[in-house]
Amino acid sequence: MHGPEMLLTLSEQDAFWASINWPLLYTSLVLIVDNVIRIGALFVVPRNRRPTAGMAWLMAIFWLPVPGLLLFLLIGGNNLPKKRRRKQEAAMRQIATIADREELVLGTELSSLPGGVSNAVVLGRSLGAQPMVRGNHAEICIDYEISIANIAAAIRQAERYVHVEFYILVCDDTTADVFEAMREVVQRGVEVRVLLDHVSAVRNPGYKQTAKMLDEIGAEWAYMLPVRPWRGQWQRPDLRNHRKLVVIDGTVGFMGSQNLVDSSYNKRSNIKRGLHWRDLMVRVEGPAALGLEAVFLSDWYVETGQAMRELIDEERLVQFAGELDCQVLPSGPGFGRENNLQVFVSLLYTAEHRISITSPYFIPEGAIMHALRAATARGVYVELFVSEIGDQAMVYHAQRSYYEELLDAGVRIFMFRPPYILHSKHFTIDDSVAVVGSSNMDQRSFNLNMEVSMVVHGESFVRDLDEVTAYYHANSRELTIEEWRRQSLPSKLLDGLARLTSALQ
Repeated sequence: MHGPEMLLTLSEQDAFWASINWPLLYTSLVLIVDNVIRIGALFVVPRNRRPTAGMAWLMAIFWLPVPGLLLFLLIGGNNLPKKRRRKQEAAMRQIATIADREELVLGTELSSLPGGVSNAVVLGRSLGAQPMVRGNHAEICIDYEISIANIAAAIRQAERYVHVEFYILVCDDTTADVFEAMREVVQRGVEVRVLLDHVSAVRNPGYKQTAKMLDEIGAEWAYMLPVRPWRGQWQRPDLRNHRKLVVIDGTVGFMGSQNLVDSSYNKRSNIKRGLHWRDLMVRVEGPAALGLEAVFLSDWYVETGQAMRELIDEERLVQFAGELDCQVLPSGPGFGRENNLQVFVSLLYTAEHRISITSPYFIPEGAIMHALRAATARGVYVELFVSEIGDQAMVYHAQRSYYEELLDAGVRIFMFRPPYILHSKHFTIDDSVAVVGSSNMDQRSFNLNMEVSMVVHGESFVRDLDEVTAYYHANSRELTIEEWRRQSLPSKLLDGLARLTSALQ
């Protein structure tokens, strides 16, 4: 077309576009998209998800469809990438084979355990735990700086290798001796391997200095669960490896709640408030150290692709003569669904006299609440130690939302006095069973974090933990139901809203 005909066509097109009611069109498109998102969410969100979490996600998506959908796509699932899952499955198969051999050599006679505890041990084993093994010795330390000094001293005794794995690992004035110990043993030919969580590393002051120091001392090291899409490394960004462990020569291990960083975490906000962390670490000697070794080597294989090596020296194993039975329980995405939660709940139901729980972030799953109510109903004394103040506002308020329910059920709550954050994670059942480790009693530790716990059977270990809780009692104050019911309305509102967000997993 040429001349007037072209002009006529353009005019007609202009008239067509001018005739469109653009506000109405935009409104219609928004309504269509909103409804498609909402209807699609009804099919996708509730599937294989606990009702509370599903309802919270649906509420978020129905209120704010596009932002809610984007948030759900970012953190709505806890599945690891296929490549990582395949590596973890391969590692678990090899660990299972080694664990079978270990069980034959030093497996605990289940008939020697208190009633019901053996069932929890078998349950844990079926869900990815190591076997419970006899012949272990364990020492508890709750002094932050002494724990770090103990780790440095043990590293200096290494003859073959040192394996270090921490959620937070920072080279600072407090931890410098551990890095110096690693340097010393590397210089005499000891292999040093280090794993640290990637997102945690970049969020904490000093991560560049730490990486530089690891290179300088000659350690082999890698980030855990790295979030670097430009390198093809991506998974849900808030899936974290929360484990804290050290293994020396497969004979000595450290595990517990303490990160390898100054007790203030070097953060300005903590220093301004005068906050310091109080933690608990366990030094274990015996075959349980090999259980910790298995956890490290499986993580090392997943992160680096380097094949795991043989763990068991049967002649060396039979030389241990400790008094404790220990079962190492790794957990997280890739293991049996909420395997730490299942074992914890199973143990809570075995209590006949008392339960003592210490958890900095106590946001109990429904199964734990039922177990605690059942315990108090049958006359079991139940106490809970938490911090009086919090370092994470949303978690702190979500935790507080459960206090009235716990107090009404007969649970006694003791709040550790500021300026300290009680960060220890452990619980005891009666007089001979305890669990220690990195796992909080919250949905993050049960669903999202890689954790490691240890089930310990032995009266001497529980007595040592009782001394720890006596220290907690001396430095805590009890929260009463009368005091709690005097909470202000804004505080109750914050607690309730935080409780809803805690289910968005």
